[in-house]
Amino acid sequence: MTDELVVKINPMFRFQWEEAQNNFVLLYPEGMVKLSQSAGEIMKRINGESSVIAIIEDLENTFAGANLRADVLSFIEQATKNGWISS
Repeated sequence: MTDELVVKINPMFRFQWEEAQNNFVLLYPEGMVKLSQSAGEIMKRINGESSVIAIIEDLENTFAGANLRADVLSFIEQATKNGWISS
């Protein structure tokens, strides 16, 4: 994975805030994936236009002082394996 890679949400999934769950979720025809708060923050920034490095930089600006690179890369790799996102 390169810093310039642009990722997008798989069209089979819909990312949204679910009031009943009080959490961000990924909806798909067979069900729902409830995301952790950090996963939700990353997914909010996956728009098919922002590069991985732009997502990392935005998160690190939002959560000042945090070094989030490894966590973001790990999540993106896992979300890709799960089929939630693609490049």
